Amino acid sequence: MNGTLIRALLALLPVGMLLSGAIVWFRRGRTLPNLLQLVGATGLLLVVFWHLSEALHWFPRMQWGLERSYGHYVDMWSALLGLTLFPLGYLLHALKGRFR
Repeated sequence: MNGTLIRALLALLPVGMLLSGAIVWFRRGRTLPNLLQLVGATGLLLVVFWHLSEALHWFPRMQWGLERSYGHYVDMWSALLGLTLFPLGYLLHALKGRFR
């Protein structure tokens, strides 16, 4: 089995849990912190999807795994989106509860 495929499948569980929790929080209250968490978790799920695409050779024109390819930049921006918006939403959510 491909190492990229194994890592993507292992990452699917925690990212899926983050996304399901973000969906629950967003459905409870449609606030900016909850929206940021939802968009961030979706970005992390996209990273897992892009790595699955790389391992299973989906969308070969994206040239997954090569530097300066479309796939590299799509993966990088999804990761940046997820790794900035989810913690930012979590922080704002925690601060909102603390100052009530």
